[in-house]
Amino acid sequence: MRGNIPALGIVLALTFAGPHARAEQRLMIDAKEGSVGIGGNVTDSTITIGIPAEKIEELIRSRTKDLADLAESQRETITQLKETLSLTQGQVSHALKILGETNIRPEQLATKLGEIAEKFKDLQQAATAQPGDDAKITALKAEAQQAIQDGQLGKADEILAAIEKAQTEAIDRLALNAAQTAAQRGNVALASFRYVDAAQHFAKAAAKVPRNKDERVKYLSAEASALLKQGFEFGADAAALSAIARYRALVELLPRNASPLDWARAQNGLGFALLRLGERESGTARLEEAVVVLREALQEATRERAPLLWAMTQKNLGLAFIALGGREGGTARLKEAVAVLQEALQEGTRARAPLERAFILNNLGGALVTLGQLENGTARLEEAVVVHQEALQEATRARARPLLLAMTKVGLGQALQAIGERETGTARLEQAVAAYQEALQDPACVRAPRLWANTQMLLGRALHAIGERESGTARLSRGVTGSRDPQKAIRYLGSRNHAADDVIE
Repeated sequence: MRGNIPALGIVLALTFAGPHARAEQRLMIDAKEGSVGIGGNVTDSTITIGIPAEKIEELIRSRTKDLADLAESQRETITQLKETLSLTQGQVSHALKILGETNIRPEQLATKLGEIAEKFKDLQQAATAQPGDDAKITALKAEAQQAIQDGQLGKADEILAAIEKAQTEAIDRLALNAAQTAAQRGNVALASFRYVDAAQHFAKAAAKVPRNKDERVKYLSAEASALLKQGFEFGADAAALSAIARYRALVELLPRNASPLDWARAQNGLGFALLRLGERESGTARLEEAVVVLREALQEATRERAPLLWAMTQKNLGLAFIALGGREGGTARLKEAVAVLQEALQEGTRARAPLERAFILNNLGGALVTLGQLENGTARLEEAVVVHQEALQEATRARARPLLLAMTKVGLGQALQAIGERETGTARLEQAVAAYQEALQDPACVRAPRLWANTQMLLGRALHAIGERESGTARLSRGVTGSRDPQKAIRYLGSRNHAADDVIE
């Protein structure tokens, strides 16, 4: 502490700017004749305490003593401060402690005493119960008021922290409930195939959830998935591009080191979206990027760490290789596809994930058919027949979507037809025709224009091949007119604007 304040008139002004304060409102400190004066309240009046500054310094130096150990004059000074500043004894003691520990200059003691007194009053009001407070919050506020009344600001701060935590948790609960309701609306929209509406609802749900909540990632993933469905079930490339953008944002949102599996799931979603859009484009840039993205995902989603996620990512990588193989010609990519899909089957077991296993088998069968058509002999094609038959069993057992069943029947027909075209008889071709016809009877195939058109063309070709090996022209005629509307099928397959309605996820 410095020396005592000289016994001369000193006027200090501290400007307050609060929501209800006038711009010129001030707290005036008047130290005339060696006394301390506090003023500048709402009436702009001046209250003179009449306490010499050196006595305040003396009290500050004795702040660690009990009241009983203070001199009579010191106790009188404390009483005078209590009455003039409208503070309790505990509040005065705490104010003196604060002044001592913060090394306030002597000429500022009066000012700071006034500030502390005003803050005690503000704190008392701030800790009052408010409408909407539950019983827990009300009880905590009462405890905080008592701590402030006793001048125990440390204890008051701890109680206020508990109040803040409880209020934040309540807000979070309300936010999570609101987010869940928005997500439920998204699921209702999905059930009606209103994918754009669903994406909007999921986006709202994500916005309502604090960033540190797992639910936020879940809802953002659901938004991306809905946009992807819109993109490929309705041929909306803009929605597909939005889905890719959402998945990229998810990958950035999730720290790879801290959440490797969550990051890998988002990376797998991005790879799948790139794959599906790449299938619709003439180039291979997106397909090549999908391969890179999916391989990175597999670095974190290993078979040992997350076997089912690993199998799903392997499946998508296989699909990317199949698409690239179809663009590039040759067999290298197709062989890679067969290899990764066969690996995926090792974890996509019947007991663990029968539906996922059906997907993998269907895609493996398609890769084997394409590869078998490029190679001599029928070994790959025979394997494709077995794989497709198993896929049908798994899809039926898992109660898969009708579209998957229809596609698998068509895939079986393609394998049988490819074998039949290399044989002299017609038995395999007849089996292929039966498979195509069974698929065409499924309403799911009728509702999928691209699959329907492809199947019609395949059926016509199979009938024509049979007709060429038989006497008469009946089969040849059926090969030309076997489709219910062959010209419609031809027109549809020639269109570049059809929807990719046969997407299997």
